[in-house]
Amino acid sequence: MDLGESGERQISWAARSMPVLTAIGERFAGERPLDGLRIAACLHVTAETAVLMGALRAGGAEIALAASNPLSTQDDVAEALRAYGVAVHARAGVDRATYYRHIHQALDIGPDLVLDDGCDLVNTLHTERTDLLAGVSGGCEETTTGIIRLRQMASEKALRFPVVAVNDTRTKRMFDNRYGTGQSTLDGIMRATNTMLAGRTVVVAGFGFCGRGVAERAKGLGARVVVTEIDAVKALDATLQGYEVRPMAEAAATGDLFITVTGNRDVVRAEHLAAMKDGAILANAGHFDVEIDVRALDELAVEVHRGVRPSTDEYVLADGRRLLLLAEGRLVNLTAAEGHPAAVMDMSFSAQALAVAWLARERLRLAPGVYDVPEEIDQEVARLKLAATGIGIDTLTGDQEAYLHSWRVGS
Repeated sequence: MDLGESGERQISWAARSMPVLTAIGERFAGERPLDGLRIAACLHVTAETAVLMGALRAGGAEIALAASNPLSTQDDVAEALRAYGVAVHARAGVDRATYYRHIHQALDIGPDLVLDDGCDLVNTLHTERTDLLAGVSGGCEETTTGIIRLRQMASEKALRFPVVAVNDTRTKRMFDNRYGTGQSTLDGIMRATNTMLAGRTVVVAGFGFCGRGVAERAKGLGARVVVTEIDAVKALDATLQGYEVRPMAEAAATGDLFITVTGNRDVVRAEHLAAMKDGAILANAGHFDVEIDVRALDELAVEVHRGVRPSTDEYVLADGRRLLLLAEGRLVNLTAAEGHPAAVMDMSFSAQALAVAWLARERLRLAPGVYDVPEEIDQEVARLKLAATGIGIDTLTGDQEAYLHSWRVGS
């Protein structure tokens, strides 16, 4: 079986669990909301992303795609996408220089719109490809990490075009961040290590939507879960949900498995690594490979054994303790496993596709900045997903609608 045929099978399998995005693609084929528009995208090159690319292509867009993580690229899917007419600049396992060269190649399309997953493409546009900025009239961002960077750019008045924060929809945070990240992160860890979680101490760094999902799934498998946080409200939330909350400096000595989900850097540092027990496992489910200080781990180690298990490297410290780093500190769910299930990405990418169509209509009326996805798009995605799964919900009666919009009716 050649790469293209294998990729086609992967895409077809994913599409079975993505009825909402498939229906949107069929609608786009008739409406053609993206006719004449060039899109540069920096996303995980997976089968689920391929279904999104198909919907946008059906809407009339010309697309150039680079990978947002070199370890998540599925080469067979990339080859199948090229046959679909998408210019794919991605290959599994490339180095940092090649990763950025691919982003530049995707930008060479001269985009009208951009799709990003982590803000690397938008950052490159604003630092190295400023010659293209005048032609870009809008973009979409898929991740928490990317939104953090974009809001900082906007606050400094550095952002030159409007960007829709697809990550911040209620459906994305609930379905993708919480349930998708929770399941796929533990899937990657168990594939890489074959570790039993019941009875083990799992330290989850960060109790946002992603961290909450990871903590819930680990607790459901019988783990003792310790949460570390910098936000007092989130720490209180974790405490009231029954989790033990500690600073990382205290948790480091007791954890069997550490999972970072913060969107920040140096969450696990040299002093934490020095306190960890023999056999501790380190995994990252935040977007970039900066949450675990891998350089510090390299410096502490006297030996490094690569590939002792799939996506698992063993670092031997001077006193003989062994620490296991998964996926080189990159996204463990997309490196050691296949990322979110297709049913999860059906909702995330449906919101992405509808946001792109909305942006194509509204982009010329929007000032540079970060914009929320319109509520009607979020509601439409949820309604379509419920309909696809055969679930019905109630609707307001006339009296109920009037009551919600009146201040005159009391108890």
